[in-house]
Amino acid sequence: MSDYELLIFDWDGTLVDSIGRIVESMHWAADACGLARCADVRVKGIIGLGLPEAISSLYPDLLEPMLVERFRRCYSERYLALEAEPSALFPGVAEALGLFRAQGYRLAVATGKSRHGLQRVLEGRGWLDYFDTTRCADETASKPNPLMLADILEHCGVPAGRALMVGDSSFDLQMARCAGVDSVAVGYGAQPLAALREYGPVLAIENFMELHAWLDRRAGGQSVEVGDHVG
Repeated sequence: MSDYELLIFDWDGTLVDSIGRIVESMHWAADACGLARCADVRVKGIIGLGLPEAISSLYPDLLEPMLVERFRRCYSERYLALEAEPSALFPGVAEALGLFRAQGYRLAVATGKSRHGLQRVLEGRGWLDYFDTTRCADETASKPNPLMLADILEHCGVPAGRALMVGDSSFDLQMARCAGVDSVAVGYGAQPLAALREYGPVLAIENFMELHAWLDRRAGGQSVEVGDHVG
């Protein structure tokens, strides 16, 4: 095992290919509430936030509580309908997570999803006991607030320097930096690597299995340049 002990993963856009469904659901909710659709790139730019924070960011003039609740409900209903067939894991995720577990890494999830939403998808995959712990935006604080990571570190009894946060959004990497945790940027999710590199990830990847290769190289004592791709 490498010098990292705890691997913490974002969910949407990092482990699961759900970005398109999130964008579609936001558009659906906007239509239902008589609001102008935001450009796809703007919607992708808020993925990682909790839903209330995401709505507020996209529609700062949407202040009427009943309309905000209607938007939230329409979004959730559409997303649940699309998730009748669960979003697929990204290539290499299932294999790499299995290898991490076999190698003794502790695994956690830090997500902008609600607890109800995460429990639903974990149960659907038979993963309720797969991770050492999970934290959601509605039970701590939305990213980039570092509280989510602080809770995970405390629960696992692992110092920040022995943990690694893996995510596809600026919020993931900002959260990690605020918590004193190293981060890995993935470029196949919500935001491109060009937009994520400024947050100082120790690694930037375009395929999930690159993370496993990089950690194996660290465990073997090989020199690994910060921010490089592996493979």
